[in-house]
Amino acid sequence: MATELTGGLSPMQAFAVVGIAGVGAQWLAWRFRLPAIVLMLLAGLLLGPVTGIFVPSRDIGDIIPPMISLAVAVILFEGGLTLSLRKLADARPAVRRLVYIGAPLGWVMSSLALAFGAGLGWESAIVFGGIMIVTGPTVIAPLLRQAKLTSRPAQVLQWEGIVNDPIGALVAVIALEIVLVRNTGVTWGEALGQLMLGIGFATVIGAVVGYLVVQSFRRGWVPEYMKVPLLFVAVLGVFAGSDSLLHESGLLAVTVMGLVIANADLPSYHELHRFKEHATILLVSGVFILLAAGIRFETLAQLDWWRAGLFIALVVLVARPVTVLASLIGTNLPMKERLLIAFTGPRGVVLVAVSGIFAERLVGEGIEDGALIAPLAFVLVLVTVVLHGFTLAPFARRLGLTSGEKPGLLIVGGSLFATGLAKALDKAGVNVLITDTNRDHLRTARSEAVHTFYGDILGEAAEHNVEFIAYSGILAASDNDAYNTLVATDLAPEFGRENIWQLARHKEDRARHALPTQLGGQTIDGNRTLAQYLDLLADGWIFRTTRLTEEYRLADWQAAREGAVPLAQVQNEKLWFIGSLEDDLVDRPDTRIVSLLPPDIAQQIEREHEAQAKPGESAREVAREEAEAVKRGQGSGSVPGGDSAAGADRLRDQAKDGDLKDGDLIETEGDLSDDGRPAPQRDPDEGLSDDDDEAANEVRSADAGKPRD
Repeated sequence: MATELTGGLSPMQAFAVVGIAGVGAQWLAWRFRLPAIVLMLLAGLLLGPVTGIFVPSRDIGDIIPPMISLAVAVILFEGGLTLSLRKLADARPAVRRLVYIGAPLGWVMSSLALAFGAGLGWESAIVFGGIMIVTGPTVIAPLLRQAKLTSRPAQVLQWEGIVNDPIGALVAVIALEIVLVRNTGVTWGEALGQLMLGIGFATVIGAVVGYLVVQSFRRGWVPEYMKVPLLFVAVLGVFAGSDSLLHESGLLAVTVMGLVIANADLPSYHELHRFKEHATILLVSGVFILLAAGIRFETLAQLDWWRAGLFIALVVLVARPVTVLASLIGTNLPMKERLLIAFTGPRGVVLVAVSGIFAERLVGEGIEDGALIAPLAFVLVLVTVVLHGFTLAPFARRLGLTSGEKPGLLIVGGSLFATGLAKALDKAGVNVLITDTNRDHLRTARSEAVHTFYGDILGEAAEHNVEFIAYSGILAASDNDAYNTLVATDLAPEFGRENIWQLARHKEDRARHALPTQLGGQTIDGNRTLAQYLDLLADGWIFRTTRLTEEYRLADWQAAREGAVPLAQVQNEKLWFIGSLEDDLVDRPDTRIVSLLPPDIAQQIEREHEAQAKPGESAREVAREEAEAVKRGQGSGSVPGGDSAAGADRLRDQAKDGDLKDGDLIETEGDLSDDGRPAPQRDPDEGLSDDDDEAANEVRSADAGKPRD
């Protein structure tokens, strides 16, 4: 039972608690790789019904409904800003069918689930069934980021969530009008006229205001610093104006407005979208905390939990799959993508916020079971968020629709350095893609079977052809310092500045050439330019991938590889470049170090490899001779004094001297020393098998002019 604070919180304290809890839950979710929505709901429940620390109706009061409505409007507008028609590509037919066929079919299926599962009357069932068309873009977006879905199913789910949200609200309005016509003196003609007027006005005002915003920004009628405030005010005005004519039509208006702006190709579009994205994160956090904290256990106690469980099972296992699979018949989507979409239908903020408003209207009209809509909506959101939050990623992996668990790196700029680094990172289990605007620069990478993309990584073609979600970091390493800085700065908000690296710029150590810290990416230890790295390769330096073990630690590697330049480390599916040896170079087993080795060590490794091949041939020769001796009955496997005694003696001498490497005949913990005790553990990157991705990757530029394994 909740332990309420008698005095409560002041409005200022309440807003502070909501902000800290919401943003804190999102940070914890990012830190521990958990679904953010789940933690936000739990935080709201703990603050509200469990402890009574924050009770929205007590601490904030009557401003809660308009706050939530305006927050939902901004969230849907931001979602509309992501609906660029150019990005739909081959997902367009599926999205169209999920809107044209899926929305009405989903209304029917959801209403049936409410009637036969939850036991609601037909009036409440058709109203709430309309609201259930929505799938929650506020929930879908973080789930897609966490699951790392491939582009097409991710686009379908995102578009469906954003487009169907206002449609669901309008369908609920239509259903409510039907109920009002039946229970009041309003005629069908009056209800239909009001409905069409509201929908038409919402569509027109959204399109007109969106067009005016585009023209004012494009023609320079609004200064740069006022664009975001003007846009924010326009969203609030459009929502309030449309909503005053027809309740909930404002959601349609702001979505249409966002759609118009998203497809106008504005120069300032990215800056506007990023601001709205940041605002949406804050609003989503606040709305979820408010809604969860406002739930009362007394309200939930009104539910028949057996019927509520049956209702949720029907929605998740029947209504959603039937709606999606029937809608996608005849599309080009493979069955596994259809199944993923069919069994992914989390509900979010819009469902809870809108359902509470319609529940009050139904109860006001004397429909008593309308009071069950709000608790049913909350339970549905809670169950679907938790269910999909923990099952979407493994389900998608099982279907083969994720970008994989390997860490990924985009290297911008094709060169011998980029190719060698890519090959070395591949040995460490990193998925690498090299991009360049010059096809000739990618020739070496292609010859070494490294994945490449020819084109501008910032261009529209890259959005269609590069699975950005498969890559967690970027290294800007082209021969153009200005372009490297542009790429690092432009993509930092999307990838996170901590995942963006850049090779040192020419003359950046001079004051007049230095850039502000907010431009460009992180530097790699040594602060070398591309030309300097290429000079090292020309002098005989090689790339090397080394795995640390319990026996072979970082100190052993540093002692054996004196003068090496560590570039990156990979551990637990995470890649990072070495920016500072003291801070970034970690000593943990199963960590792989990618480094550049100086010529003297490179020559030593080459001699070791040559020596390794010869004992291997000797070992096979001795084994063959011993086998023949055994067949002739002239000795055992050791053949003392037999035909192959001389060869066996040579083999033993090589093992004693350390020339016989692990893997020729047997695997040992270390080479044998003269006194028979194990010698110090050798570098584990010597003589390892390719099966474990531990074989060394060497790239030389001398004579050959291109890297080799």
